[in-house]
Amino acid sequence: MCRFVIYKGTSPVQLSHLLTRPCHSIINQAFDSRLRLDRRRPMNGDGFGVGWYDSVYDEELGSQPCIFTSVTPAWNNVNLTRLAEKIKSPLVFGHVRATTAGSLSLDNCHPFVHGKLMFMHNGGIAEFPVLKRRLQKDLPDVAFDMVQGNTDSEWAFALFLSKLPDPNARSFTSETLRKAMTDTIASLNQYAEEFNITEPSLMNFCVTDGETVVVTRYISSKTEEAASLWFSSGTEFSEYAEGGHYKMSKADKRENIIMVASEPLTFERADWMEIKTNHMVVITPKMNLLQIPIKDKFYVPPSDPAAAKRKTEFAHEKGFLNLREPISDKPLKSARRHTLTH
Repeated sequence: MCRFVIYKGTSPVQLSHLLTRPCHSIINQAFDSRLRLDRRRPMNGDGFGVGWYDSVYDEELGSQPCIFTSVTPAWNNVNLTRLAEKIKSPLVFGHVRATTAGSLSLDNCHPFVHGKLMFMHNGGIAEFPVLKRRLQKDLPDVAFDMVQGNTDSEWAFALFLSKLPDPNARSFTSETLRKAMTDTIASLNQYAEEFNITEPSLMNFCVTDGETVVVTRYISSKTEEAASLWFSSGTEFSEYAEGGHYKMSKADKRENIIMVASEPLTFERADWMEIKTNHMVVITPKMNLLQIPIKDKFYVPPSDPAAAKRKTEFAHEKGFLNLREPISDKPLKSARRHTLTH
């Protein structure tokens, strides 16, 4: 399985504290099969990518993110280690890839970028070669020409760009990004219907413009569970014991840090909360975290007993879900975290 991590903070984080030093970082999970949810393969070395925004805007550098990708295993890339020790950023995307669609190449490594926007995916679009041409037909030139690789993930990003009023805009509202993400999922479901594709698609998408972050935990099924996704928030993410043992501290009600990850990055049970299936998470520029249901034909309200009976076999067999006991069963209190029901 691929896995990703997102960091958004009021202060920049040194990339090493997120990617290379923690003993349970996504990079170490990819290397050490004992830490992985997907144990079908002993290692996860089909490339990686890191994207980040400058801490201070520089007119000469522009507002677009910087991307570093490689097809070498992340745990064995000395350049990543060197860069991570010298770079700080308030908004970081990290992705470790296990190929499900597309060849092993730099063009296929996440995150993907267009202008200010950065995009990642964990999952897979069912029978993507069947609907690929149909998707391409709906794309304007600016979105079609953006694609450099051959993954379902990058074409999903192109589809997302086609849903924006202006993909080259200098700024985006949270509502604009949220609506474009909802429309992207709706179109992919429409294509699946047109071609009578019944296998569910796993669409854990995330996008940011450097200010707002939009993430989905989604599956096109009313009965199956989606790929895993967790979040953590607090005032400080720091090493509390030698050997890369990190934890999220919460000194007060402020949200100085919000992290989203395919798998929890710490062993502390109280650090992480599971995001509900078929929900969207929006992290606003003011560090509010909103959980918003994606209400379509695959939505099951949490109050419906069927929501607790989603089957786990599909996502587990694909390597996208952990069948072990959840890491956290205690809700994290926050004065600025909301679940929207409209």
